[in-house]
Amino acid sequence: MAPTCLQPLLRYRSFAILFLTPLLLLPLPLVVPTKEARCAYIMIIMAVYWCTEVIPLSVTSLMPVVFFPLLGVQTSKKVCLQYLNSTVMLFFGGLIVAISFEQWNLHKRIALRVLLILGVKPALLMLGFMLVTAFLSMWISNTATTAMMVPIVQAVLDELDITEHELTTVEPATGQTNAAIELEEKSKSGSTAVSGVSNEQVTDDPKSSEETKRRKSICKGMTLCVCYAASIGGTATLTGTGPNVVLKGQMNQLYPDSNDIVDFASWFGFSFPNMVLMLTLAWLWLQCSFMGLNIKKNWGCGTQKTDKEKAAYSVLKAEMKKLGPMSYAEINVLLLFILLVLLWFSRNPGFIKGWASILFKGGEKYITDSVPAMFVALLLFVLPAHKPKCIGWNTSTSDSEQTEEDKKKQFFSPPLLEWNVVQRKMPWNIVLLLGGGFALADASANSGLSAWIGRQMTPLGSIPPWAIASVISFITAVCTECTSNVATATLFLPVFSSLAESIRIHPLYVMLPGTLSASFAFMLPVATPPNAIVFSYGHIRVLDMVKSGLVLNIIGVCCVSLAINTWGRPMFQLDTFPAWANSTRSQ
Repeated sequence: MAPTCLQPLLRYRSFAILFLTPLLLLPLPLVVPTKEARCAYIMIIMAVYWCTEVIPLSVTSLMPVVFFPLLGVQTSKKVCLQYLNSTVMLFFGGLIVAISFEQWNLHKRIALRVLLILGVKPALLMLGFMLVTAFLSMWISNTATTAMMVPIVQAVLDELDITEHELTTVEPATGQTNAAIELEEKSKSGSTAVSGVSNEQVTDDPKSSEETKRRKSICKGMTLCVCYAASIGGTATLTGTGPNVVLKGQMNQLYPDSNDIVDFASWFGFSFPNMVLMLTLAWLWLQCSFMGLNIKKNWGCGTQKTDKEKAAYSVLKAEMKKLGPMSYAEINVLLLFILLVLLWFSRNPGFIKGWASILFKGGEKYITDSVPAMFVALLLFVLPAHKPKCIGWNTSTSDSEQTEEDKKKQFFSPPLLEWNVVQRKMPWNIVLLLGGGFALADASANSGLSAWIGRQMTPLGSIPPWAIASVISFITAVCTECTSNVATATLFLPVFSSLAESIRIHPLYVMLPGTLSASFAFMLPVATPPNAIVFSYGHIRVLDMVKSGLVLNIIGVCCVSLAINTWGRPMFQLDTFPAWANSTRSQ
């Protein structure tokens, strides 16, 4: 009876949230007729819409353009400027370079090459999948990396399974029956599709049953490691994932006098060691969870390659062979990528003068990380995808047909990247989401709402800063399981900033842990697109992801707390309350 009663409510859920939320919150700006209250009214509505997704996230992000000017919170000119500021252009340029990687399959070539080098022993194979996924996720989107890696993992696992059947099957007829049953099982949806091996396949032999169970467990571990490595890898670079870019933009807005304290080099110096530590611990945890502690069997110490491992290696070699030798376009994209990374690191290293100040007068003031990103993005639309061919003016008459064909060819071939490809693959919703977040943060600071929130948090000054940072990491990691990572960072970072100012600690002491923890969505398939992609292949149940993800969340919070309290302190001078943070709110 209860489900039947609730059915009409569930049917009108989206409608109720969409229209009742503004109505129920309407007394706030009416009873408290201040700019802070009006800003809070729009912020709470956007938070509810972002968490429930009653309308698309990107559509919710456009609300400040309409309602902040109407309610007198901020002018439309100021609001609109936030949607395409320097940080958004940095993210946009980084995404264009990432799209060029995908366009020419360079990411797949890197992945296969690393896997062939590391080998196919179970533990090393998992390590290879995680290293490749994490590295690629540093530069291209987590979703694209996972979507590319999971089919490779699936192909290797299928080959291992087929070889296992061939080795254990005695009669050909039995082998055909097993294959037919396996195909029938795979055609089913949900977790039943991957529960693995059919009942007819399981014999009374306990050894066979145990081996089947182990094979299923390895399959789960191999697929889970990809989505987890994608989320962890994205934290290592400033453009690796949305929350990092949100922090960069909000630091620029809330603290314009901070002298660009968070740039590509400083972020990499802090987050890369944390990423390596987390990836190592995640690999060890997944190995213990799904493969056991048999070092000899998993690592292959002192053993020769089995037939299964040879088969898996041949799959990787066949995939690599399909790609052929590196093309002219791939080499160009790789060189441009290396150029971009070098420009980012050397712009303003901190310990010496960077190219920005050496080559250009006042370069430190005018040039940000968005300049190299857009420079390399522009080159991708200019440089040719094929080697230019020079044809002489005096052509031989003996090969007239070939000469006519050559004459029609342009000297410059089509570029490495075309706009229609970018338009199709660019995640415009994330670009708008970033802009909406920056508009929200800017209005919150200028209206006085952030200062008001900070004053309410003054009693927290009695708690040690390291404890506050740990609690913030934990709360953010929990919230990001049911809300978009970017939306979580967008909502929480202004609050963390106000908290830091009210108890007079360095803003980055709480904003850095909050930003990194916004990417720790490990427990649920709906938490982040990489999790959803892996779950869709059917090898894992929700419970498998919850169990392994819970431990990874704890590992992540511990690693972030360690990072912020060790190498993070001298790097960002976190033991002091900076003057630029003290003067911002008083303006």
